[in-house]
Amino acid sequence: MEYEIVEGAFGKARGLMFSKKKNLIFVFHKERRVGLHMFFVFFPIDVLFLDEDKKIIEIKKNFKPFRFYKSKKKAKYVVEISEKNNFNVGESFSF
Repeated sequence: MEYEIVEGAFGKARGLMFSKKKNLIFVFHKERRVGLHMFFVFFPIDVLFLDEDKKIIEIKKNFKPFRFYKSKKKAKYVVEISEKNNFNVGESFSF
């Protein structure tokens, strides 16, 4: 699976809006609860929330278009996946 790393504020705000299916990794300066929206994203995705050690701490499966979601835990990395996957909480994620 290929991923595009997003670090800038504009890229994070835009995310997958008006784009084709791809996989994104958002990098934050420190761990925080992350709010996401699916405005103008026309396909469902899975979202992985990772801690500073890149361990999966939360998963939002089948995040549908035109919805909001705020992570329950603080994350340093957020991975948006538009492909079928089998990730589980507690697993390490590498990029």
